[in-house]
Amino acid sequence: MLAGRLVRLIEKHSEQLSRELSEKVWNSPHCSDLHKVPPDELRHRASEIYQNLNNWLMEKTESEIEQRYIELGARRAGQGVAYSHFLWAITETKAHVFAFIQREGLSDSAVELHGELELMYLLGKFFDRALYYTAVGYERERARIGENLKRRKDDMQKTFL
Repeated sequence: MLAGRLVRLIEKHSEQLSRELSEKVWNSPHCSDLHKVPPDELRHRASEIYQNLNNWLMEKTESEIEQRYIELGARRAGQGVAYSHFLWAITETKAHVFAFIQREGLSDSAVELHGELELMYLLGKFFDRALYYTAVGYERERARIGENLKRRKDDMQKTFL
């Protein structure tokens, strides 16, 4: 199955893909807020996706994806990264792997093209879910931070009254 071969090819080139993506994101004005995140952490996140792509696409349950990406969204919110910059980085991750598939895909027949399209569908579905759950985690963390700030402000006002 071509989709499986392409996934293994992506996993095999995960370090190269992660390095290229990290440089692209790090140098993009759309992602400048990600400078608040240690570079090794960004590279590790990209590598985690690419190295374990088969697991993310075929084995992880919806709740596992939900948990991982809610945590990631909350982490980026806590780091003070603008959601638009975070969103751009995730869409760049998707675009980067799509470009790799198009470059490396071996679609010489209708069956192989179908496998490539199947993989792109699965990747699109995965990244759509990742975006949704990161937004949920980000929103929850921002609300929690806002509540804590309000509580502190109220406490300060009570102290001075």
